[in-house]
Amino acid sequence: MKFATDDFSDAALVLAGHGSTLNADSSAPIFRHADALRRRGIFAGVREAFWKQEPSLPRVVREISAPRVFIVPFFISDGFFAGEIIPRELGFCRQGENRFSPIQQSGGQTLYYCEPVGTHPRMTEVLLARAKDIVERFPFPRAPHPAETALFIAGHGTDNNENSRKAVEQQVELIRARNLFAQVQGVFMEEDPRIGDCCQLARTKNIIVVPFFISDGMHSYEDIPVMMGAPKDVVRERLKLGRPTWRNSTEREGKRLWYTAAVGTEPLMTDVILDRVRESAQSAAPA
Repeated sequence: MKFATDDFSDAALVLAGHGSTLNADSSAPIFRHADALRRRGIFAGVREAFWKQEPSLPRVVREISAPRVFIVPFFISDGFFAGEIIPRELGFCRQGENRFSPIQQSGGQTLYYCEPVGTHPRMTEVLLARAKDIVERFPFPRAPHPAETALFIAGHGTDNNENSRKAVEQQVELIRARNLFAQVQGVFMEEDPRIGDCCQLARTKNIIVVPFFISDGMHSYEDIPVMMGAPKDVVRERLKLGRPTWRNSTEREGKRLWYTAAVGTEPLMTDVILDRVRESAQSAAPA
């Protein structure tokens, strides 16, 4: 896709993540994608910044002197954090506001608040890449054909913001329209239908579960495998030893389950980030 503005030699990119003081894996994808973008030499600078860990978002943005600063929220949905908390902390809106201009002037700088990565159209490719990769790497007893497989996209779900669920449901519809899998459905940690009901919901013997999460943190490493039937003590022991907490593939209730890494770890996400920047620059370019 060609954009009206494609020169970012005067611009800084800030990858904005949630972060965690408890789990280093929470921020690992942001550091990997930031490194990949630095190697491409597209921007004057690339910085990582977080809500829950250092370096903090406001401090990182204050430290940047580039005339243009593109802030890409590395979140799955335009939900509570990407749509409300982070814009407020960076001065794009006030407390209680969720409508704001994504382009702000601050001194001699122009700040661009981009759309979150998880709502990008290419996330469909990311999800399909995760599903394809897991059965190719772990084909035992054989790699199932998509037409004989149920694909479940696992999200968090929350009452705080309805957009959290919408991102999953949108991808379900997009993948269903391709008629690749026998069944495509969203399942959630905190809403119905639940992740733990995958075996009952599946109309096929083969099941692939893709966690629609940014990182392989405690939700994807521990909570979801337990919800899918893995013994909690086994999961915690494997986690302690640095081993995968789900064995691919695993038999459960007469079904065979494959479980992938979080979508945020997929290498294609680097290009999704860059697309978000280009879109934001295009929206500000003269007609």
